[in-house]
Amino acid sequence: MGSECLNERIILKMQQIVEVVIIGGGLTGAALASGLKKYGFDVAVIEQEDAPSFNPLSNPDLRVSAISGASVNLLKQLEVWPQVLRMRCAPYRVQEIWEYSMARVTLDARSLGLTELGYIVENHVLKYALSKRLYHQNVFLLYKTRLKNLQRINGIWHISLDNGKILQAYLIVGADGAHSQVRKLANIGIRGWQYAQSCMLISVRCLNHPGNITWQKLTPEGPRAFLPLFGSWASLVWYGEHNYIKKLKLMNMLQLKREIRLHFPDRIGNIIPIIAGSFVLNCSHAMNYILPGLVLVGDAAHTVHPLTGQGVNLGYRDVSTLITILKEARYQSDHWWSIKVLQSYQHQRQKDNHLMQNGIDLLYRIFSNQCLSVKIIRNLGLIVANNAGAIKNDVLAYMLGL
Repeated sequence: MGSECLNERIILKMQQIVEVVIIGGGLTGAALASGLKKYGFDVAVIEQEDAPSFNPLSNPDLRVSAISGASVNLLKQLEVWPQVLRMRCAPYRVQEIWEYSMARVTLDARSLGLTELGYIVENHVLKYALSKRLYHQNVFLLYKTRLKNLQRINGIWHISLDNGKILQAYLIVGADGAHSQVRKLANIGIRGWQYAQSCMLISVRCLNHPGNITWQKLTPEGPRAFLPLFGSWASLVWYGEHNYIKKLKLMNMLQLKREIRLHFPDRIGNIIPIIAGSFVLNCSHAMNYILPGLVLVGDAAHTVHPLTGQGVNLGYRDVSTLITILKEARYQSDHWWSIKVLQSYQHQRQKDNHLMQNGIDLLYRIFSNQCLSVKIIRNLGLIVANNAGAIKNDVLAYMLGL
């Protein structure tokens, strides 16, 4: 009986106009759906993956995110953060970056009067918490469903799905990642490039508690980073030339442990690698974020080098801005899906995303350059940055979205 009622509800929903259809129910799309639903919007979410699940006894997800204070505040407003805390995450209070020990930048939450800089959260934990919130909000969700085609007729988007059904919407949101199908079908161009590096993520068990400090050592081949997780777990992030990371990927865990010992700082302590995976690093930016009745958010609009852990946080800045603009336009009885309203979102977010993207890319290029004079200058820069006082705190606050 329950299944029949659910099918009837889905069919009914597909026969009427939905105010907002979000393609992509991941970290960004699900947060946007929850926020819009909170302010009375009729929302549907289409996600190609299966519904998220969570086993508290499972090993940590390889994919983790450094969630900034601003992102935590958004998740609190969406009533999602308490669920995350009930599951598992790890606060970090200090962040250290260095190439040589005498030129070290230390970022401390206490300098901003905070108890932590942010939290390291597994992506599947956050996805599960968001999915539970959407369920309790009665948001219309279709999992294991793909977008097939888009067509705008008389100001209404007709959204064809791979199950043969068609949704109609005033506003369609592309939250479907770096290879966004929404962006492609809307013929929105993109500029981007591939870095000369790949990234390996390694989940490790620590003999000692991993603590609450994240650190990153800069090397000629690429950074080596340590992120504390829950319990005795931590995540290692290893950047390197493509072929070298491929070589690491072919190693068993014992061989990989030996390589970690050789290439990571001694402060890593006694660790046991459990699982590893890798991906190629890219940077991209959509030429436009909007069309009439269409908007891109998160990785569908922009991706950045993960050097500073800003990817998901930029997506959540997109979400916060879009929610604010749409709810205010609706309150004023404007056509909140119109290009005029959406231009405000594009103006605000393109500027911020370009600034962050270009800043991170500049850091990558400076610290991947092996010219001796550049090495000297960049390490002097680290020393100056660490003693910059109020300026350092202002930059840190910007990075945290505060």
